[in-house]
Amino acid sequence: MLAEHPITDRLVQISHQLFTVKKRVPLTISRGTNSESTNLWLRVADPHIHPDIEGWGEAVPFSIGSHRQNLDEFQAAAQFLAKQLKPLHPFERQKIENLVQEYALPSAIRAALDVALWDWWGKYLQQPLWRIWGLDLDQITSTSVTIGISSPAAAQKRLQDWLQQTSALAVKVKLGSPNGIAADKAMFQAIFDQTPSTVSLSVDANGGWSLENAIEMAEWLASRRVTHLEQPLPVEQNNQLKSLKSQSSLPIFVDESCFSSRDIPLLKDSVNGINIKLMKAGGLTETLKMIHTARACGLQVMFGCYSDSTLSNTAMAHLSPLADYLDLDSHLNLKADPFTGATLQNGKLIPPSQPGLGLTHHVPE
Repeated sequence: MLAEHPITDRLVQISHQLFTVKKRVPLTISRGTNSESTNLWLRVADPHIHPDIEGWGEAVPFSIGSHRQNLDEFQAAAQFLAKQLKPLHPFERQKIENLVQEYALPSAIRAALDVALWDWWGKYLQQPLWRIWGLDLDQITSTSVTIGISSPAAAQKRLQDWLQQTSALAVKVKLGSPNGIAADKAMFQAIFDQTPSTVSLSVDANGGWSLENAIEMAEWLASRRVTHLEQPLPVEQNNQLKSLKSQSSLPIFVDESCFSSRDIPLLKDSVNGINIKLMKAGGLTETLKMIHTARACGLQVMFGCYSDSTLSNTAMAHLSPLADYLDLDSHLNLKADPFTGATLQNGKLIPPSQPGLGLTHHVPE
């Protein structure tokens, strides 16, 4: 039986530290190349309730066009939360959510806090999050691994490295090359030629195409086993998505065009699915809202990531039975990840069965 704690026993403690993760292979997309990221590790505790329980979350910097979230913002927000939440109880989630919304904190720091509170709750209940939500791990689909924009030869090598490292059953190819769709076709064809028929293919252009190029590429890619096309147009051209959908030979998903559940009804007639990322959404709580909103709008759901460590990808893995497509591979491309959690099994990212997120932390060598 769970112990009851008076609401007067309040002393939420929030601490944070920075850690840097370096990619084994730099990732190039239409907007540039990334080789490392310094992320913020947020920890939540309440010694009045349980001195040995600590919830963990992560804030990851990201940039989408003019929208940027950085470490300076995260650290200032974490210090603010440490002061503002101290009088509250970890069970007072509605009060905490209202306070966070009132001060319009960056979505990534909201994600770190929300994940940490869920982790704390799972540990308190002594159950993994997927079990608290009543989810079926047999419903988890394969996670894709990502090949960035490069030369055809380099793309083929990256494909072989991924297949050898992970036995992947799904591959996402980044297109939208600044050199135009001829370069995109050459690179994709090189990958297609060496991809086993048992491995599915999808494409993410990161807003790198015009409407005309997207229509042409959708038809060309549809004849090469591609399952869907992600963010073909830049965010500034959202008004052209409906026209693209009506002419596209492939289902259209959006990523940069969709941050939260509020965006989904506006997109429901223009796309076939959405890509939910923890840092955009602002946490697992909002991720659940987005899933249910998307389903109510007749849309499919994909999970994605930025330069997330195992911490954040494990958090999303706990909800992954609810997704149609998964792209939770960023931690698989890290040289020294300080966290251990979800494990890759037959191409699927399986969350732990330990309480909460089920993570362990270690100092990388």
